[in-house]
Amino acid sequence: MGVQKKTRKFAQVKRIIGQRDSRLKKNQETDKDAQKKNKNDDEVIREVPQVSSALFFQYNTALVPPYQVLVDTNFLSHTVQKKLELLPTMMDCLYAKCIPIITDCVMAELEKLGPKYRIALRIARDERWERLKCGHKGTYADDCIVDRVARHKIYIVATNDRDLKRRVRKIPGVPIMSVARGKYVIERLPDAPEK
Repeated sequence: MGVQKKTRKFAQVKRIIGQRDSRLKKNQETDKDAQKKNKNDDEVIREVPQVSSALFFQYNTALVPPYQVLVDTNFLSHTVQKKLELLPTMMDCLYAKCIPIITDCVMAELEKLGPKYRIALRIARDERWERLKCGHKGTYADDCIVDRVARHKIYIVATNDRDLKRRVRKIPGVPIMSVARGKYVIERLPDAPEK
């Protein structure tokens, strides 16, 4: 019996981890390096845009009265067609003070449209509204508005343009105002009253 025990102990001691064993730390590190190199070659890194800190889920905490409303060309023309006043109707819709903002692109679009939109252009040129300078090339107002809203989520977008609405809906936390049923309606504003 004594002989068997000795051989058993001897065999247990003799079992040593080999130099190329995958359980050794240096071998694990080299394996990881090799895997990283393979991954970098195969995978494309997915970049997720940084979400604004003002968003609480879909609720935008940066939107507080006085509301800043970016007005689109289409919205102004519908306002003229329905014979609505811009500021009082906006205030009736939001129950708060609001500042209509008109960009240079919207002004350029209205000027291009000609005499048919002269009343909308006169409304847009009013001294009471705030004007925003555009530092980009071209005068396509939709791109300008979407870009500005994506960068700073402190605006409400006022438009009746379907394509622009669709593009703005993809940006979280940006409400949309439009002309419907002879008044202004707002969508995606959490504090808005239900009518």
